Amino acid sequence: MEKIKIEGDRRRPSVNFDPALGTLEIRGRSTTENSLAFYKPLHEWVSQYRERPAENTTINIGLEYFNTSTSRWLYKILKALEPGNNVKVNWYYSDEDILDAGEDMKAILDIPFSMIKE
Repeated sequence: MEKIKIEGDRRRPSVNFDPALGTLEIRGRSTTENSLAFYKPLHEWVSQYRERPAENTTINIGLEYFNTSTSRWLYKILKALEPGNNVKVNWYYSDEDILDAGEDMKAILDIPFSMIKE
């Protein structure tokens, strides 16, 4: 399985999915107008990864801002890994809105979350 590495910009987050290390990272801002084109390939990658995951999987999400469509895709991506053996989410936040969004995700998913203030 290939790594995914995408450099972020002012509308798209940076992405680094490394199957060998079992790390999936999404950081930056996500206000892309065509979230389907951006996130659907990531969701498909995660669905394939789930068939042969690393022994431990760590998902690092550090978004300073994201729109509603991004929120839906984050949920789909995380849901595809639930329930997973040794899967955990590190949710990085710098303000209360992002913390609240992480708490909402945590409440509806069966994956352990760590809330980490940046």
